[in-house]
This record gives sequence, structure tokens and C-alpha cells, in this order.
Amino acid sequence: MPSPSRRDDLTPEGTRARLDELSALPRDREMERAATLVRWLDQRFLDPIIGLVVPEVGDLLTSVAGLYLVVLAVRRKLPAVIIARMLLNLGFDALIGAVPVLGDLFDFAYKANTRNLALLEARYEAQQAQPSDWVVVMAAVVFLVASLAIPVVLVGWVLSWVFGGRGTP
Repeated sequence: MPSPSRRDDLTPEGTRARLDELSALPRDREMERAATLVRWLDQRFLDPIIGLVVPEVGDLLTSVAGLYLVVLAVRRKLPAVIIARMLLNLGFDALIGAVPVLGDLFDFAYKANTRNLALLEARYEAQQAQPSDWVVVMAAVVFLVASLAIPVVLVGWVLSWVFGGRGTP
């Protein structure tokens, strides 16, 4: 079985190594700012700390700060699927991070901004989406549709059971 690539290594050591690799690449001023933002939010744990200190609002603030990477991706005209994947990373981080205490613990491990910086760097060089980008986005769309459809079907089933099946001769 092949060993996971460094990009798939989500341990703290793998994250640090990936950030070191990314910081060794030539960058422009915007990318330097993005790397600094990622270092503060993810490596120095500002994201979970702000979430703990200012519940709910802290997660919103750090998610808005993380949108800077998405804005860079849009400015650099990256494919829409990459931007969607970056937004999914941020949305997932914000959604789980909004859960009191557990969400903040999750923020220590899930580094949405580090993932987004890696996507921005790698895809900007290649200027194209990878098959894995499509898989992630399509899985999220299927999950979203299912999470919306299942409650509607269940409510319809319960209503038909309550009003349709009982007491009919």
C-alpha cells in the first residue's frame, strides 16, 4: 500500500512540513500575506482560541478572515470547482466550529486555511482542477441534497400516516 503523500498528511507535523514547503515557493505580496494569515490562524491556533474566547462570533470572524484566500483564488482566476472546494473547507470549519467547546477542539485539528492555501498554491501553478476536487465538490452537493430531501420525505411520510391512513373506513 503506498504511503500517503505529504499533502494528505493531516498530522501537525505534516501540516508544518506542508507550510514550510509552501513558504519556500516564490510568492508575490498577496501570497505572503495569505501565508502569514494561515500561520496565525492555523499554526499559532488563533482560530480555536478566538472561538473559545468569543463563542459564535469568533468562528464567524475567523471564517471571514479565511475568505481572503478565496478572494485570492477568484482574483487569480482559478477554476470554479477549486473555489467551491475552498468554500466547503471554510464552511465545514465554521459549521463544526460553531458547536460550543467540541467545535473549538475540532478547530485545533482541522486546518481549513492551511488546506485552502495548499489548494491555492498547487492549483495556481497547474491552472486546472484535479479529479479529487470534483469528487469533493460533488460529494458535498450529494450530501447537501440528501440532507435537504430526507427531512422533506420524512415529514411527508409522517403527515400521510397521521392524516391519510388513520380512521379511514
